[in-house]
Amino acid sequence: MTRYSLTDLGWSDHFARQITPDDAGLVPARISEVHRTQLIALTQDGDIRLTPSEPASAYAVGDWVLYEAGTAKRRLTPRTDLHRKAAGHTIATQRIAANVDTVGLVTSCNEDFNIARLERYLALALASGALPLVILTKADMCDDPAPFRRQAERLSPLVTAIALNAKNPDEVTRLASWCGNAQTLALLGSSGVGKTTLRNALTGEDATTQAVRSDDYKGRHTTTHRALRRTINGGWLIDTPGMRELQLSGSGEGLEELFDDIETLAAQCRFSDCAHESEPGCAVKAAIQSGTLSASRLARWQKLSREDRHNTQTLAQSRAQQKAFGRMVKDGQARGRKKRDPD
Repeated sequence: MTRYSLTDLGWSDHFARQITPDDAGLVPARISEVHRTQLIALTQDGDIRLTPSEPASAYAVGDWVLYEAGTAKRRLTPRTDLHRKAAGHTIATQRIAANVDTVGLVTSCNEDFNIARLERYLALALASGALPLVILTKADMCDDPAPFRRQAERLSPLVTAIALNAKNPDEVTRLASWCGNAQTLALLGSSGVGKTTLRNALTGEDATTQAVRSDDYKGRHTTTHRALRRTINGGWLIDTPGMRELQLSGSGEGLEELFDDIETLAAQCRFSDCAHESEPGCAVKAAIQSGTLSASRLARWQKLSREDRHNTQTLAQSRAQQKAFGRMVKDGQARGRKKRDPD
């Protein structure tokens, strides 16, 4: 059984400061897998299974919990938190990963490369508080990967982009500094872009990979669930299944960072509620006319901002309704008890 120190697992003062006298006797553990009825966690004494004290959806791979007698008693507030609106018509937030230092946004140097989708992933990463890293795979299968890298890095000064051949172990070692010495790297991206190949090279595992379809370069799901895995370089890797639907919610800060150029221009508009359409004194429209801002980038910013506001407001309304219903049920129960026991 593999043993780790808390430092090996990524423990820091951020978590130590959350320990209170009431937690005496509880032991820290880091969640490596989340299942419907149990959690798999890493501790100083090895891997253990824990019973969650909250719904399983409240936990994310990478979370720190305090446990006792096989039960996760308390979940500690994470340093970083990757989340999205749950897929489909469900009105809920889905946590993807926690306590991630760097989010590796994996795309490839072919038809999978899509600026609009990459901006969506970047907003998610920036909103989490983690550093974004764009990983461009299949660099060996295109004439020149440099244009792909430049396009990615132009999206934000916060973005670092690297192009590599995921099947070449020597090239994959370039990722070592992002997943060594207890650092955690999470891989996000579509199916078929090489996440599992990267995982194999970084962890020494031999997980099965699948080829992409030759007609549209789309892949098939290889990773079926999120898991925290030890890397060869002493850090941690979280591989995630390919996402076919990624809607933003609560990502306002990430959008502000990603589209800082437009946010700065918008602050210079004559009217504070400028819609950047036909209003006089619109600095955003002036930038488009001068060629310093593309109309397509503005349209993508507006679309993502509308989506994030709508989903955030919808989730807030849903939570308020649930709280109101809970209060109504409690009030009804209290009135029922009074009728049964008038004294």
